[in-house]
Amino acid sequence: MSDFEQMLLHDYRLTTAEILYHMPDHPVLLQSFIWQELDIAPKFPVLNKFLSFWEKEIEGKLHSVKIATVELVMPAKLTFCKGEFNIH
Repeated sequence: MSDFEQMLLHDYRLTTAEILYHMPDHPVLLQSFIWQELDIAPKFPVLNKFLSFWEKEIEGKLHSVKIATVELVMPAKLTFCKGEFNIH
């Protein structure tokens, strides 16, 4: 199924997560990782699957996750011009 079909039929939205984690070699330092994928708000099954994988397979312990989401399919916004510039 294409991304467009997922957005229209299953309410998928572009989801971005900033994941802060402790560096394995220096646990007092935090590193940032940006993750972006189509996901379904508010349960975020794709992100939760990724975070489960992270906890099992990656050494860096998770500190926090910030999530932002936006619908990609929305009505067009039209704005009328007040003027026009001719170059040639």
